[in-house]
Amino acid sequence: MTRDEYGRAYQHGYDLTVRLLLSRGVRPEPAREVAQAAWVRGWERVAQLREDKLVVNWVNSIALNLYRSVLRQPVFQELPELRAAPKVNLAAIDLDLIFKVCRPADRALLEQQMAGMSAEEIARKKGVTETAIRIRWMRARRSAKRRILRRAALLRASHSARVTAR
Repeated sequence: MTRDEYGRAYQHGYDLTVRLLLSRGVRPEPAREVAQAAWVRGWERVAQLREDKLVVNWVNSIALNLYRSVLRQPVFQELPELRAAPKVNLAAIDLDLIFKVCRPADRALLEQQMAGMSAEEIARKKGVTETAIRIRWMRARRSAKRRILRRAALLRASHSARVTAR
């Protein structure tokens, strides 16, 4: 097959190859890319073609094989490990929001805990038992959780009210 004959076959058969791939469920953009690759591979191996009039069928089978090889490749790949440190300290932002909803006494107690003070140190400083401090910590955390959940429910309700008002 000459270069001109293959060129004419390409002009006639490229759209047929794309349509074949589309009929097999391939999306339009990948179908065009696979069809183009198949016609290039066909030109590279044109010496293997036994009968010139079957060039479109031959290239279509190359296209289907190319597409099947793409399907066999894994869809997922591992993401590279990021070495850069995050630029925003999200934990500090979350902690600040939590402290804003806490009662002042609970906030002071939780801040002491976050600063690294032990229950024993805080108990000695306040003149109470260590168990009392642990109970206060538990109550402070539960109180903060209730306040956060209540605030989240209010925000959700106001958001849904705004969405339905549109």
